[in-house]
Amino acid sequence: MSYNPLGGAYGHSQQHLDEEDHYNAQANPFMDPDRRSPDRQPLQPGYQLDDRPYHEPLEIPVGPNLGASSDRLQAQPTYSVENMPGTFGHNEEYDDAHRYTPNPFQQATHQHTGQYSLSPVYEPQAGAYLDPRAQYHDHTPAPSYHDQTPTPSQQPTHYWQDEQDTRPMLQPGGSYGPDPHETPEQVDAMDPDIEAGYQDPPPPPANAAIRRWKTVKEVQLFNGNLVLDCPVPPRLLNQIQHAQPPERDEFTHMRYSAATCDPSEFYDKHFTLRQRLFAKPRHTELFIVITMYNEEDELFARTLIGVIKNIEYMNSRTSSKTWGKEAWKKIVVCVVSDGRAKINPRTRAVLAGLGVYQDGIAKQQVNGEDVTAHIYEYTTQMTCDIKKGVVQVKKGNTPVQILFCLKEKNQKKINSHRWFFQAFGEVLDPNICVLIDAGTKPGKNSIYNLWKTFDLEPMCAGACGEIKAILDKGRALLNPLVASQNFEYKMSNILDKPLESAFGFISVLPGAFSAYRFTALQNDKTGQGPLEKYFAGEKMHGANAGIFTANMYLAEDRILCFELVSKRNCSWILQYVKSATGETDVPVEMADFILQRRRWLNGSFFAAVYAIAHFYQIWRSHHSAVRKTMFLIEFIYQTVSMLFSWFAIGNFFLVFKILTNSLSDKTLLGNAGLILGVIFEWLYLATLVTCFVLALGNRPQGSNKFYMTQVYFWAVLMAYLIFAAVFVAVKSVQAQVAEKGFTFTDLFTNGTFRNLIISMSATYILYFVASFMFLDPWHMFTSFIQYLLLTPTYINILNVYAFCNTHDITWGTKGDDKPEKLPSANMKPGGKVDVTIPSDDADLNTQYETELRAFSTKWVAPKKDISPQEKHEDYYKGFRSAVVLAWMFCNLALAAVVLNVGGIEKIQVDTEKAQQQRSNIYLGVVLYSVAALSAIRFIGAVWFLVVRLFRGV
Repeated sequence: MSYNPLGGAYGHSQQHLDEEDHYNAQANPFMDPDRRSPDRQPLQPGYQLDDRPYHEPLEIPVGPNLGASSDRLQAQPTYSVENMPGTFGHNEEYDDAHRYTPNPFQQATHQHTGQYSLSPVYEPQAGAYLDPRAQYHDHTPAPSYHDQTPTPSQQPTHYWQDEQDTRPMLQPGGSYGPDPHETPEQVDAMDPDIEAGYQDPPPPPANAAIRRWKTVKEVQLFNGNLVLDCPVPPRLLNQIQHAQPPERDEFTHMRYSAATCDPSEFYDKHFTLRQRLFAKPRHTELFIVITMYNEEDELFARTLIGVIKNIEYMNSRTSSKTWGKEAWKKIVVCVVSDGRAKINPRTRAVLAGLGVYQDGIAKQQVNGEDVTAHIYEYTTQMTCDIKKGVVQVKKGNTPVQILFCLKEKNQKKINSHRWFFQAFGEVLDPNICVLIDAGTKPGKNSIYNLWKTFDLEPMCAGACGEIKAILDKGRALLNPLVASQNFEYKMSNILDKPLESAFGFISVLPGAFSAYRFTALQNDKTGQGPLEKYFAGEKMHGANAGIFTANMYLAEDRILCFELVSKRNCSWILQYVKSATGETDVPVEMADFILQRRRWLNGSFFAAVYAIAHFYQIWRSHHSAVRKTMFLIEFIYQTVSMLFSWFAIGNFFLVFKILTNSLSDKTLLGNAGLILGVIFEWLYLATLVTCFVLALGNRPQGSNKFYMTQVYFWAVLMAYLIFAAVFVAVKSVQAQVAEKGFTFTDLFTNGTFRNLIISMSATYILYFVASFMFLDPWHMFTSFIQYLLLTPTYINILNVYAFCNTHDITWGTKGDDKPEKLPSANMKPGGKVDVTIPSDDADLNTQYETELRAFSTKWVAPKKDISPQEKHEDYYKGFRSAVVLAWMFCNLALAAVVLNVGGIEKIQVDTEKAQQQRSNIYLGVVLYSVAALSAIRFIGAVWFLVVRLFRGV
């Protein structure tokens, strides 16, 4: 008989296992928490390192309940290599005196191949014997935790016989030791091990000296998989609540798995995760992934702090049927690092401080197969804090299940998402998946608000929150580049996202902070679907892949959004959640800003072309006729917006030319206006040509001074254009007043004033009104001017660089560094391998303290060493030249037609008055079109607010 010293009732009945206030499993089968992936093959675990590296028990206080009998790990037939016959332990003298005696009721390791052995989804036959021990000696399947409530004759009489529990595969003595509340007679009566004459071995001596790792240990492989359970440092254990030694729980050991397969083969290769190995496998309601590359410890800690605060918030929702006191058991945080050679050592040390990572455990190969990912699993009770730029690890308020996947090679962010969705998602089968980039800090209850959107709307396939720029209490706004990005983010979240959410299709759910319903992402039985399209861009290398497709997959999240709403025979929609916020860093230097927007602009442009070209796929979905009509209107709107983006550089030049020519009138600036117009025109063209030259042949990092000079010029030019617009409008009104007198209707009959002031004012007034309606107007006062002055930079510098670099389909990742060589694990006769552990004089505490010191000082950014990739350079540059030339000629042709220049004046001779009239008509069309597009966004935002008043999220 065994018990959990931290135990207590699990606290959840089958009736409300995974429900929320508005949830109904029958009415909403897509949110059924009992849904599970089909059972395939029984999963096989491996063995692990020493049960605990010290003989004496640790002086650790036992705190409040953290677990129950259902939390017993049934993962391993034995938990320590010291309990394996014929293996090498740490203390041979003690092992000789207390030889391991196998449990007569335990199967041999090679016998754990039955349907239920490690596959909790197996359904038992009717009338199966429900003794939780029966599965280990009679091969009788134990009930799934999804089984119905047992009949009265089957009601358990003891807490360890809970119908939702299965006996953990642990021996000797069970997983949590004897129950002090049971009398010896009760134990003898209920324990068949006693009847069989089985005796637990005595505990190790309390005064044994601290043992250190040996160089070699012999462990068993199951189906070629190496799985090790490693004890966490005693210094960490002393700070947390856990099972008293010699017992164990999820807090005392870290689980390491050496994955030797592709993410898509993870399940089929019999790998599994801890959540599936508890006596009652845990249902994962929320699966959160933090993707990172080489972000420093402060950025990672900022994200993790936000995630943990959200988990604490869900723990505090005691009235919820889904969340509450043990909400953390339904949430798994997955950290995926892109490349073992790329991870920041300080960030890795933070993970070690949390207990998730241990150095010296990983293996390069297992049985001759290269390890593709190192997977560390641990339920930590620690959290992070940041003080004056220094990350600190301290005791937290809630346990957090963390899964750390350290990829062996750098294979881009999309491959990290493949591990998340195809490997880990296939095993855990979560309900909602949340995607967060390292450095993005979610708001206190933002993740809950995202989840609540899915709970309220059964057909919501994806949702995103509001991305905010980190402003450092407003100090960052002193940088005009940060201020302009702040304004851009704010207006996108006030006008663009609400409009798209009102239609039901958001063109892009930002990967920095978004969520998806796992069911909606799944492919159909033919293997086609959203995930298939999403991951198609990973393998696209070389000229044969198609440069259009390669650029399109720079914004693969846009492809995923389109595939979700157009999924065959489905009616999924996407929504924007205003109450879910995520703060992120924005580029503070022009070079970094240009590189970021190059990928954004190229990806979004080609992805938009793809979506518009494949709009017909909407008709294969099961959306209603009204919804399909709304999608049609939205795609028409997006087509018009894309055309304006394509002609942006030409439109801006024409507005500049018309306004500067107007100032040369004798009633305005006269000769001064003419001279200024000529000077600015020459500078304009020279700066624009410079943009093309730099974009075609220079890296932004090496041309930062040239780019900054251009930014200053464009800002001065924009200020001049604003002055010209206001000055021309005022003078035209004054002239009309002097000629005819003034009436209010004259403002609308005066063509110059009407085209310039009314159209421009309508656009900017809508910005103010919408911002006040959303109760978020401060960016209009702190960032509007900066954005206005940098508008020519967005139009000219960013667009020119993006289109001139369509041949560059990289994500900005560096070339693969050669990681440190790791030891290998090779199979010996008998299916065992020698696990080589680096011999080190330091014990676990010393190693833990070394990791803590690694991030005890403020991080100092090293000098960047960027080496560009040049695969298939000729092909990509050839395509780039064709696109740039087509784009330039389109805009030049537009300017020539409107201005009647470039030889057109010889074919069609117009009077000066006719040319002026044509220019005014064109100017009115352009500016009113801009105002109309803004009005459409405003209407969508109003509708979003109306719906939000009733929905409450």
